[in-house]
Amino acid sequence: MKSSRKVQIVLLTGGSSGIGAATARLLAENGMTVYSGSRRGTAGEPREGIIPIRLDVNDENSCREAVDRIVSEQGRLDAVICNAGNGIYGPIEGTTDDEARYQFETCVFGGLKTIQACLPVMRKQGFGRIITVTSVMAILQLPYQGLYSAAKAAMMSLSESLSMELKGTGIQCCSILPGDVATGFTAARTFTAYSKSPDCPYRKQMEKNLAQIEKDENSGMAPAVIGKAILRQLRRRRMSIRKIPRIDYKLVGFVVRILPEEWKIPILAKLYHA
Repeated sequence: MKSSRKVQIVLLTGGSSGIGAATARLLAENGMTVYSGSRRGTAGEPREGIIPIRLDVNDENSCREAVDRIVSEQGRLDAVICNAGNGIYGPIEGTTDDEARYQFETCVFGGLKTIQACLPVMRKQGFGRIITVTSVMAILQLPYQGLYSAAKAAMMSLSESLSMELKGTGIQCCSILPGDVATGFTAARTFTAYSKSPDCPYRKQMEKNLAQIEKDENSGMAPAVIGKAILRQLRRRRMSIRKIPRIDYKLVGFVVRILPEEWKIPILAKLYHA
């Protein structure tokens, strides 16, 4: 069902490439004005309906300034899509505090800062849509990406708790859980120092594991698949609390829910060479 108030003005984080750039294009093609945020303030190829905006989600002032600009120019802010993220790879053993903070800073605290900057505006206008782009790894944990899984699970949980807190305000929350997507994320992956050490006892398993996940990512779905899922949610009167795009990943999500942990963990360990 379509919303009683049409979504027109959108703030998107992580909009310069990958899922963010594809989503911005789709929303603009469907009549929305998208403020595409990135640290560089660029949005790829110029396109009507997409306004590049400099936004560092790790900087509280940058988030507030971006929201203030949008409201000043448009008089409203209908939706925010928290898509900015990063990934760190390596065994939990040997991961430093700084490396763990690197993973959580953008994926969790960056999303939190962005949402907190938007909420006063949405509460005042009595309408808003908050979409967080998490991952199926929020519910399907894999070896050597434990910090990434934990960060995505945290953001999903935050979204679902927030949806209850905002009951009756006209503001809704939805968490989108993509599976493997073919983007520059694979090439941009950061590795822990311990994972690259000659003394790391996990090196052989990690070589097999990394080959598997890079194969899955490089043959993954197009970013536009996620953009279309986001567009569908923004058009609904009532957004889903949690949405997994594409039928094969929906099936994975269903199996994960019904499979006992005592079975799931050994199966995943074997499949992903732990």
